[in-house]
Amino acid sequence: QVQLVESGGGLVQPGGSLRLSCAASGSIFMIHLMGWYRQAPGKQREMVATITTGGSTNYADSVKGRFTISRDNAKNTVYLQMNTLKPEDTAVYYCKTIVENSMNRQFQYWGQGTQVTVSS
Repeated sequence: QVQLVESGGGLVQPGGSLRLSCAASGSIFMIHLMGWYRQAPGKQREMVATITTGGSTNYADSVKGRFTISRDNAKNTVYLQMNTLKPEDTAVYYCKTIVENSMNRQFQYWGQGTQVTVSS
C-alpha cells in the first residue's frame, strides 16, 4: 500500500501564498505521476496541476501563472506553490499519485485532503 501525507493547508488572505506538500511512502518502485486536485463545496473534483516522472507539467487554466507544481524525487514528495490566491481557490486539495510497485503493478492513490481557505 501507499500512503500520501499532505501538509501546508490553512487560512490565507486574498493575494497571499501557500505551499502544499505531499509525501508518498510505502510500496513504491516508481512514481509515474503526482498531482493536485481540488473540490469546492457543491462542485466536482477538478485537476489543478500534475507532474510526470520526466517533469512535464499540466495546469488548469484557472491557476496558470499563479500556481507551480514541483517534485523532489529523492523524497517522493510533490509540492504546490500557490501565489496570488483568490477566494475562488477555496477548496479541499487532494494529492494523487500513480505508482508502480516492485511487481510492476500500477495503482492510483489519493491523499486525505487538506483544506485551503482564502478569505479576508
